[in-house]
Amino acid sequence: MAKPDDSDEPRKLIARNKRARHDYEITETWEAGLVLKGTEVKSLREGRANLTDAYGITVEGEVFILNLNIGTYGLGNQFNHDPTRSRKLLLHRREIRRLYGSLERQGLTLIPLEMYFVRGRVKVLLGLGRGKKAHDKREDIKRKDADREIARALRTR
Repeated sequence: MAKPDDSDEPRKLIARNKRARHDYEITETWEAGLVLKGTEVKSLREGRANLTDAYGITVEGEVFILNLNIGTYGLGNQFNHDPTRSRKLLLHRREIRRLYGSLERQGLTLIPLEMYFVRGRVKVLLGLGRGKKAHDKREDIKRKDADREIARALRTR
């Protein structure tokens, strides 16, 4: 499995899905490449991406990301891309098989967490997650507040 933390390569962050970790309990993460058009890459270099409503699906042994909004490139004229088209993700076959099993049998969701450049290539950090209930979210907020209070108390000593 390709883990994003294994390499020492510098990453230039394009977009981060802040709501994903709040709304989902992430169990596993994968790093995947994207099949993009030229104007999409230029638009991403300008930082025009929105991951909030995006999710992944598997279709006939391939993984696609839907509702990923990459804004149109300002100088793209007639060759510009559709901002919310479905885009193919590049993963190894065994990773796709494992994802397919998790998505179908366990009822999990594939959510993009971050989008970034590594050595000039666009990568997406995907998380396999289960939706949180309202009481789970409240417990997480309470835990974070308690941790913050402890950190404050230790700092003042």
